[in-house]
Amino acid sequence: MAIGVESNRRFVIAAIIVVFFVAVIFKLFYIQVINKSYKFSADNNVLRYITQYPARGLIFDRYGNPLVVNKPVYDILMVKKQVQSFDTVEFASLLGLTVEQVREAFVLAQKQKGYSPRKAVVLLKQIPPESFARFQEKIYKFHGFEVQPRTVRSYNMPIAAHLFGYVGEVDETVIKSDPYYQQADYIGISGIECSYEKYLRGKKGVKIFMVDVHNRIKASYEQGRYDSVAVPGKSITSTIDAKLQEYGERLMQNKIGSIVAIEPRTGEVLAMISSPSYNPELLVGRDRAANFRSLQQDTLKPIFNRSIMALYPPGSTFKVVNALIGLQEGVLTPETRYSCHGGYTVGRGVGCHIHPSPTNLIQSIQVSCNTYYCYVFRNIIDKKEFGSVENGFSVWKRHVESFGYGNKLNIDLPHELKGIVPSVAFYNKYFRKGGWNSLTIISLAIGQGELSVTPLQMANLASIIANRGYYITPHVVKKIEGLSIDTIYRERHTTTIDPKYFVYIIEGMDLAVNGAPGSGSTARIAALPDIKICGKTGTAQNPHGADHSVFFAFAPKDDPKIAISVYVENAGFGATWAAPIASLMIEKYLKDSISRPFLEQYVLQGNLLDRRAKKK
Repeated sequence: MAIGVESNRRFVIAAIIVVFFVAVIFKLFYIQVINKSYKFSADNNVLRYITQYPARGLIFDRYGNPLVVNKPVYDILMVKKQVQSFDTVEFASLLGLTVEQVREAFVLAQKQKGYSPRKAVVLLKQIPPESFARFQEKIYKFHGFEVQPRTVRSYNMPIAAHLFGYVGEVDETVIKSDPYYQQADYIGISGIECSYEKYLRGKKGVKIFMVDVHNRIKASYEQGRYDSVAVPGKSITSTIDAKLQEYGERLMQNKIGSIVAIEPRTGEVLAMISSPSYNPELLVGRDRAANFRSLQQDTLKPIFNRSIMALYPPGSTFKVVNALIGLQEGVLTPETRYSCHGGYTVGRGVGCHIHPSPTNLIQSIQVSCNTYYCYVFRNIIDKKEFGSVENGFSVWKRHVESFGYGNKLNIDLPHELKGIVPSVAFYNKYFRKGGWNSLTIISLAIGQGELSVTPLQMANLASIIANRGYYITPHVVKKIEGLSIDTIYRERHTTTIDPKYFVYIIEGMDLAVNGAPGSGSTARIAALPDIKICGKTGTAQNPHGADHSVFFAFAPKDDPKIAISVYVENAGFGATWAAPIASLMIEKYLKDSISRPFLEQYVLQGNLLDRRAKKK
């Protein structure tokens, strides 16, 4: 029995050893013959990955005209260990550079993060095709140098720099936050380029090569089996009318301010001008960094997008909001009349210009009476049913914010500001609780005081009135290749005001532009014989200098196709500059022609920058 047990034990041990060795042999066979992933992992030590960069998606205007396209450039790469002595003067000359620039490039290349003398690093970026063509003919003379094709932006029209934005190289913050990006990648930094980066950028590809111990390419790895092709970015159709945008930029030359035009029914931005502007080509190519510094140092702030980032008092354009709130809260009717004797005389008083008096609601908009709106504003805030000035002000604030003021409109562009609508807490802190009343904050009656809006918000207000009480979120992209735009750009936002009250505001804005001579209409200069423009002027007080010229409007009256705001800094009355500019923009969009060349020349030749410099 003992012998039998011992024999069985030996058999079991032998079987275990055999099974073990079979398993090891099978595993080795699987690793070396069947499964290539282990071989691929080992081969990584002798492989070189070369990124294939995709072309960014194109950007078109609303009619399909290409505005932002791509052009080829070339990065020169260097493997320091493979570089042999060469003629630096010839090298620099072929690439259109100075010897000093080339030497500086060598120094900077060796300071790059992750630099190795055996790996290819970028030496020179964005060499233009004409320079590269010369270099390519003689590249055999320069050992250790390679070429990486890239594309950069090019512009068919030098317009809409703030709207399109610009592209730049990623920094460490981006690389750490998004694994897609690596050193030397490009990313949209502002405008549409930033907002729609994930669509425009496409998808990078890669080619894998076998290299020797000196990192020299020997052959394609596995005959390209693991290579991937770069996928171009998706093209975007913007909402912009290129001809209208170009015309608006011409009108705003030598002026500081903004024009925003919107199609009221859709919320599509037809034009967005921030002046002064700059040629978007300045932020492309090898001179981009120097040009950017120059633009940053310009005291007129050409990089600053005033359309969505500048905060201004709305001035008298805000009277229509107070009128609508007064109607909604029942403290005002269309027949309500107030007399004006040169201003509102209660307390510190609010001055007013000479106009026919007394006025009803519609006439008060036509002649832009300050006194009328001081009465209206105080009647809203002091309404007995509210119980206190704080409650009355809170109701007023809720109505104001329903027009998109005091909040971001969430346009599809970065860096939009929300504006300022003051709160009860603000006034309690500033004046102390119980230390203020409707007369203390009477400036809000005429769009002054602590109230601030962006030009985009003003154009949106024009859209709300044109639509009789609602707006679609303004947006600058109409279509993405193969995709639909976000549904938020199709949703209606309704104000707290009953639509029936808007008819009175529209009649007042009609008379402001189209009233009879001598009627006190403040914007007759904007009138067109064959298009009914409804508008409202504003002269916004500016504590830092001359008043701002403001105007917002929509047209045609009965079938609105364009809503617009114009803000010209330090330009005086609304009718002097803002109203003529808006009228010309409306005519250009609706008729594609200008019937008043004298008015056009007046605006085009106006140099408010020169006037401002002389005053200083």
